[in-house]
Amino acid sequence: MRRKLSREKTENPLSKIKPSRVLYPIIIGLGVVVFLFYREFDAAAFNSLNIAKWGFLWFIVALVLMAFRDLGYIIRLLVLSEGDLSFRQAFRVIMLWEFTSAISPSAVGGTSVAILYINKEGLGIGRSSAIVMATSLLDELYFLLMFPLLLVLVKPAILFGLGAGSGLQFANELVIFTLIGYGLKLLYVIILSYGLFVNPRGLKWLILMVFKLPILRRWKHGANDAGTDIIENSREFRKKPFRFWAKAFVATFLSWTSRYWVVNAILLSFFVVSDHFIIFARQLVMWIMMLVSPTPGGSGFAEIIFTRYLGDFIPVEPAVLGTIAIAMAFIWRLATYYPYLIIGAIILPKWIGSKFGKSSKEE
Repeated sequence: MRRKLSREKTENPLSKIKPSRVLYPIIIGLGVVVFLFYREFDAAAFNSLNIAKWGFLWFIVALVLMAFRDLGYIIRLLVLSEGDLSFRQAFRVIMLWEFTSAISPSAVGGTSVAILYINKEGLGIGRSSAIVMATSLLDELYFLLMFPLLLVLVKPAILFGLGAGSGLQFANELVIFTLIGYGLKLLYVIILSYGLFVNPRGLKWLILMVFKLPILRRWKHGANDAGTDIIENSREFRKKPFRFWAKAFVATFLSWTSRYWVVNAILLSFFVVSDHFIIFARQLVMWIMMLVSPTPGGSGFAEIIFTRYLGDFIPVEPAVLGTIAIAMAFIWRLATYYPYLIIGAIILPKWIGSKFGKSSKEE
């Protein structure tokens, strides 16, 4: 019995998150791209695909925007941890977090494992849980605030590509995906806000209910301790001044807004593009849609949505639009998705070795 308890205490909970799992989203994503090319490929289409005058500069801008995206996440982590995490530690957590999100279904993401990443960087499990919950709340709050604003600034018919004067057609699958994703985010924010700022004991009860599931039951005692810590950290969060939350939200705004301008920069690398704000708006809606994707990191689903939803803004002849849109979707994923698979696969084994190695277990 004692041997069993010891084995449970030292077991690496990240054992199922392996660098080899990067193959699954890569296979899915490339498989969808190959299928789309097979269905619509036209070799002559690439005659209209030339690097623009300032094309390389705009592609560098796209990479800089991705760097700003990560910088925003890192700054937010530094704010929420109140400096108890170093810049290097925050960078490591974000890269591992993004890697886990990239190999998990979009609806699952890397949030649950992020608690462990932060905890292993030196923060208590309860405080790590509270920080991750706060980051999730800020992320979803960005979507909940921006989406209605975009509906006001951009007509629904333009935002969803439904055609002039068609209004908001609930039969359109893009609208349905968006409304489902938005509804899930709204429900999540309500529960999380209630738990963090109104009734943390209720959130603890919900966590304990989750950990009664057979697959999680072995960690129920740890979940109870984490719930108690969350209650304590919730009190601390409620005492934080407006400035604290404003800095965290500004960092969130920087991160997500930078991500949504990446497509604009990529398109400018090849074409003269107008309607930049509408492209930005559709990017935000795309990410809400991707919440319902069952594939790791939205692989395959993201490429299909891109070709359908952003192809309108690629200024080429209709006959070759399908091929060019697929190529743009692939370049977009190369810049915004695959780097995290590579970086995470490099960092994760070394990080696991340092945090779950022999010396770590003895400690």
